[in-house]
Amino acid sequence: MSRKFAREAAFKALFQLDFNFEDTEREHYEELAIDTMFEDNPRLTKKDLSYIKDSVKGTRERLSEIDELITANLKDDWKLSRLMAVDRNILRLAVYEMKFAEPLIEKGVAINEAVEIAKKYGTDDSARFVNGILVAISK
Repeated sequence: MSRKFAREAAFKALFQLDFNFEDTEREHYEELAIDTMFEDNPRLTKKDLSYIKDSVKGTRERLSEIDELITANLKDDWKLSRLMAVDRNILRLAVYEMKFAEPLIEKGVAINEAVEIAKKYGTDDSARFVNGILVAISK
């Protein structure tokens, strides 16, 4: 399967974790969310599973740093908690890919993929919003 579908699965797992699980049992719930994404799409390969695990765990481990980068690029009266959960988790995954992943994902690729996910799962304004925040962070 392609990295695009694996990235989408990673986003879905992050979205699920953003709503449903306590930080005290983070590792258990991360595994559960990842396994759910893998089971829901039998076309995903072991290589895809590895990417999903690395992305979800890496994003969650660096969450405070990632959220700081996002918050620093929001308008003054906006808080991260006010963002739609879809937009927030798309941004988190893309920032992880651009700044912390091993190997780093090319900024243009990470931004483009995030915008495509935003078009699919977000509102009419999500793609433009996600693009603007990520371009600012990428500088």
